[in-house]
This record gives sequence, structure tokens and C-alpha cells, in this order.
Amino acid sequence: MSEREQADVIVVGAGLAGLVATYELVRAGRKVLLVDQESAANLGGQAFWSLGGLFMVNSPEQRRMGIKDSYELALKDWLGSAGFDREREDHWPRQWAQAYVQFAAGEKRAYLHELGLRLMPNVGWAERGSGLASGHGNSVPRFHLTWGTGPEVVRVFRDPVLAAEHRGLVTFKHRHQVDELIVENGAAVGVRGTVLEPSGAARGVKSSRTAAGSFELRAQAVVVTSGGIGGNPDLVRKNWPVDRLGPAPERMICGVPAHVDGRMLEITESAGGSIVNRDRMWHYVEGIKNWDPIWPDHAIRIIPGPSSLWLDATGKRLPPPYFPGFDTLGTLRHIRAGGHEHSWFILTQSIIEKEFALSGSEQNPDFTGKDLKMTLGRTKKGPTGPVAAFMEHGADFVVRDNLRDLVSGMNALGSGPELDYDQVRREVVARDREVGSAYSKDMQLMAVRNARAYLADKIVRVARPHRLLDPAHGPLIAVRLNLLTRKTLGGLETTLDSQVVRPDGTPFEGLYAAGEVAGFGGGGVHGYNALEGTFLGGCIFSGRAAGRALAKGLA
Repeated sequence: MSEREQADVIVVGAGLAGLVATYELVRAGRKVLLVDQESAANLGGQAFWSLGGLFMVNSPEQRRMGIKDSYELALKDWLGSAGFDREREDHWPRQWAQAYVQFAAGEKRAYLHELGLRLMPNVGWAERGSGLASGHGNSVPRFHLTWGTGPEVVRVFRDPVLAAEHRGLVTFKHRHQVDELIVENGAAVGVRGTVLEPSGAARGVKSSRTAAGSFELRAQAVVVTSGGIGGNPDLVRKNWPVDRLGPAPERMICGVPAHVDGRMLEITESAGGSIVNRDRMWHYVEGIKNWDPIWPDHAIRIIPGPSSLWLDATGKRLPPPYFPGFDTLGTLRHIRAGGHEHSWFILTQSIIEKEFALSGSEQNPDFTGKDLKMTLGRTKKGPTGPVAAFMEHGADFVVRDNLRDLVSGMNALGSGPELDYDQVRREVVARDREVGSAYSKDMQLMAVRNARAYLADKIVRVARPHRLLDPAHGPLIAVRLNLLTRKTLGGLETTLDSQVVRPDGTPFEGLYAAGEVAGFGGGGVHGYNALEGTFLGGCIFSGRAAGRALAKGLA
């Protein structure tokens, strides 16, 4: 049975970008229908599962740590990473990049602080780059961690939206799957779709797609905030840039829930919207299988410090600059060029205790729960509880007292080529030989020493250089690293007001898009590479732009 309902704006997708757009609309007194194919348990979408990292420039936290940053330096890093090179498809992304860096260097922190969001005092140095000053990477630490992680980022927008629901300004339509945008006289005026049967599935768990009815909703405008394609491996493979990243992998594990399916991209394109840069994407190479999964093929990403020895599937060391935490897509390209779908870390107990962090709010209960006592426990000897659990239960971890047994354990996992002990030993011994000298030609050890020059890294993030075969730092640990799907960097082309653009470059009346479905702004604000901490921020910035433009422009 169809239903029709009037509102000022329909927002399709109740993730972070949708919540931000709704927040801005209800601040202006607008009435919003918030439509999502999942249940209320999934409010906040992917952002809830995130570590809550935010890219900021010249922040008080940076200045307290002695970090000298500026808009000019950040924009140089952004453009060096983005590598914009498409005249048509990068027209709006270039403008979004400049606007977003201005936001990150300006009002972003104050905007979030006013909402109640607080940051941890230390600033992380993510995506350290490809090794050239003019190339990809962050010149300085910019990764600001939210106290409360992803759930807190969601909360500061969710709470005022829920308050607006009580005032009659917001109506939630959960389990409403949009199948069509209604376009009349060239303007988006509503949505049609399928009412799905009720679901009691917990947050993130794959839910039923059984139909229970149909619906039609109308409004003055529609905002699409439905997320990317990371939960749809077939669509990831279809869009995979073979020319840049090598052959599309047959096997990937999923870093996002199954509902991140990319459906609204095709639906919006069919209605007349323009998709650009669909071959740009962001996937990680440090994925491990979750031993306690929530969604299908649930993957967790290791956020590594720089010290682990990185070997390809054949036991050969990865060349510079493919060190842990430096160049995500460059490393992915190198691994796929060899025809493999996994690689290996070899490290010690001393390294894992200090350098292994796991992405995800649920993997960081101390930060997520704002538990100061538990957080201070990270300074004690031993890995964090979640890391220790993976060491004990994870299918990708091997822990042994000597290298020969370690390599035997790696081979016992039965993935890919048989590793030759002598080959692995040569790589380990060559690396260890360089550790004892005050001078070194080993660029990874140079990078470790550079990292430890940053006080925060030295204290909490980067282990003192030592030989991997030194028993005092044992046992030895190997981790099989899988390819992990994550982010869509291209998407619906939008103006700086988040209004969707048609293929001929003209604005699509009544249709807006924000968040990952719009490439985090413009159809690809990141270009070819991301600097990290920019995905949540992109959802916030583009959702805010859509909400404010419509709040101002509607009749």
C-alpha cells in the first residue's frame, strides 16, 4: 500500500551526513523526513563504528604539541595527495578541496566543540606519505581523535535531531528502502520505494530485504546521504582501477556493514544525476578477520606504528616507501602488482604492545567509553585487551618463540605461496643488522627515528628500535594482512552547496547529496588519495553545506 506525506526535505540515509544535514535544516525550522533502509538501531551508519579521527589544521592540540601547521601547508599536502588531473570530473572536487581545508583550518573545531565534542590531547601522524615533500602524505601530525570515538561524533548530531523529532520537525522512516527518485518537470520532488519487514537485528548485522509494502514520499527537495559501496564487493570489483591498482582482487574482507551497498548511486544516476570519478576508491592492506564478527566477512584494520617488518606473500620485504602507516594505496598497488591478495607483518611483543592500534569504536572501549582509568592502562606493559584477544583468537595471528617456528606457523595458515624460511631469515637479519648502528641506510629505520622525534609518538606510539631476533623483546609475532574494503572516493557530482549536477554540468533542481555517496563532496574531494581523518569531516562538511543551502533557499 502506498503512502504519501508532505515535508520540506527528504533525507535518504540516516548516517552521519544525513544527521548533519537534518540538524542544519531543523535549526532553521524546516520539516524533515529521514528515510533509511535499516532499523533505528543503525542510526549514525558507518560513523558509529569509526575510531572518530578528525583532520584539523593549526589546532590548539597541535600547537601544544609543538606542531607548526598552516592552511597553506595543509592545502599543499592535500593537493599533492589528490593529484587532480581530470578537467571535467575534477572541476568541483578541486573547489571542495580548497573549501574543506579552509574549514579544517578554521571553524571546524569550534563548530564541533559547540556541539559538545571533545578531542584527546595527543595528535596522531597518519598517512605519512610517499617520501617526497611535494607528493602524497601529511607533512605533520593532523589526526585528532575524538574522546568517545565514532559514537560520540554521531551523538552530538543525533541528540538534537531526536529532540527535533519530539518537536514534530523530524519524522523517521526506518526500514524504508528507496527504489526511485520522483522527478517532475526536471526537479526532484520525492522518493518511492519498498517498506521492508521489521528487523530486530542488532546494529551492523545484515538485515532482511523482504518486502512488506510500498511507499511514496514528497517534499520540496531530496538529499541523498546513503553512503558508498564498500559493503558491496561486486561493485567494488566492477569499479576497480586496474590501470592504477592492478587486477581487481577475487577475495576481500569487508570493513563496513552489508548495508553500505551503493544502491542510491545507480538510482540517482538513473534519475539524471552525474557520477564522476567512480574508479577512485580507498581500501586498506592491513585487514584482519574479526574473530567475533558482526557483519559478513567483518574486517578490522590494524593502524600500525612504523616498526613492523613488512613482507609480501613470497617473503620479500616491501620496498620504500611502503612502510606501515605511510602510503596506503601505493602499498596496495605494489601488492596487487605481484598478483597477491595478502602480505605479512613480522614484529615482536615490544612492537605490538606500543604500536598496534585497531580501527573501530568497539575495538577501543576505553576511548569509546570515555574511561580515563582504562585509557591510562595503555601505559602499562602488555597489549590492549582487544589486541590481546586477536593474538589469542584471531585467524591471522601467529605467535612463536623463534623464527623457524614462526615461518612454519605462517605456512600452516595455508594462504598463498609457501614461505621459504631462508628467504624470510635473510630479510629479518638484514634489517636487524642495521639497528645497532648510529647510522643506517635502511629507510624504514630512518623513518622510525624520525617518528620518535615527535614526542607523542615517542611516548605512546613508536617502540624503541631493537632487533626482531632479540629474545628480550619476544616472542615473535606474524600477522597475515588481508585486503579490506572501505571507502568510495568518487560519487555524485555536487556544487559547493551540495546540489547534484547533471552530466551536462547544470544543477539538478531539488536534488542534493552529501557524505560518501558524493565522494565526501563534489564527487571526489580527496582526488586519488586521502590524508586520513578526512572521511568523518567530509560527511560533516558536505552534510552541513546541504542543510544550510536548503534551509536558506527553500520557499
